[in-house]
Amino acid sequence: MNKVLPRLAQFARAAQDGAMTNTALMQLGWTPDLDAAAQAAALPNAAPYRIAMLHKSRADALGSAGPATLIFPPDMTSADVAVGDFVLAEAGRICHILPRHSLLRRRAAGTGVGLQLIAANVDCMLIVTACGLEFNAARVERYLVLAHASDITPVIVLTKADVIDPEPFVAQANAVAGGAAVLALNAKTGAGALLPYVAAGKTAVLMGSSGVGKSTLANGLLGAQTHATGGVRDKDERGRHTTTARHLFALPNGGWLIDTPGVREVQLADVDAGIDMLFGDILALSNDCRFRNCQHKSEPACAVQAAVARGALDAQRVERWRKLLAEGAGNAAALTQSQIRAAGRHTKKSAAKHSGQD
Repeated sequence: MNKVLPRLAQFARAAQDGAMTNTALMQLGWTPDLDAAAQAAALPNAAPYRIAMLHKSRADALGSAGPATLIFPPDMTSADVAVGDFVLAEAGRICHILPRHSLLRRRAAGTGVGLQLIAANVDCMLIVTACGLEFNAARVERYLVLAHASDITPVIVLTKADVIDPEPFVAQANAVAGGAAVLALNAKTGAGALLPYVAAGKTAVLMGSSGVGKSTLANGLLGAQTHATGGVRDKDERGRHTTTARHLFALPNGGWLIDTPGVREVQLADVDAGIDMLFGDILALSNDCRFRNCQHKSEPACAVQAAVARGALDAQRVERWRKLLAEGAGNAAALTQSQIRAAGRHTKKSAAKHSGQD
């Protein structure tokens, strides 16, 4: 299982020493709901595992007896599974994915119209950004929407507080946080401040752009130099990827951490609930607009624009809200069309197959 094994050695030893399947599974985040789902799957010879790392044709996983390597069945690929997933496997092969209590996903980057799974069964999203030129309120809002849409608790983490005055950036972060905690710290020495958000048996995911200190924070949380860290460009304070794949790591306090590669773009789809939650104040105002289909631009008696005019709402925040709604709707439509085309191709292929058999 290559480099994942040393990082999970503590859990492996506990599993091998131990008293038990249930204890080890509970340490992984196993819940009564998962236990019930596993029983309902009616696979008496299958054992539960949690996915720690994905490869093209196999997955590194953790079970009650420690680490294992699992392969995918013919009808499944690594795109169907997320790091953090609980699965049932028999004879080293995954045979069932158990229900997720949360799932982070985004529209695939670039021109792709599929959904990319980021992480599953996450309790807390650590949204990492940096004080300075890298800070971008719109990007932070996207992560917040993603977290809320998945019923995950967000925490905004501002790094480089040791070299740049953090107060202006803390204020900007609080202005868009919607009540989420905002922490400013030195990534090299302040990772311990994040541990209260990742209790034993719970899982946090690190999200953010390259060069903001995610790998440094991960090293601090893990108490070991397990991640390579890289510098940033002087001209824009942006960094290069130092994490190239998603990993599930055991934290010393009994929690779990999923580290992710730096995200260049966060294309949102199926996140209406997250947008409504983060921008609930604007949504409430929009209910007082004269027209039900008000676009909140120049329509008469628009309650949103009236609030902007009297200084009660930030005009830029309103514009970002409108942009997120439009993007979400556009991506949802594109995904629906993609699914329709895929279904059509499947129907034609099936018809051709049956025609050849007649």
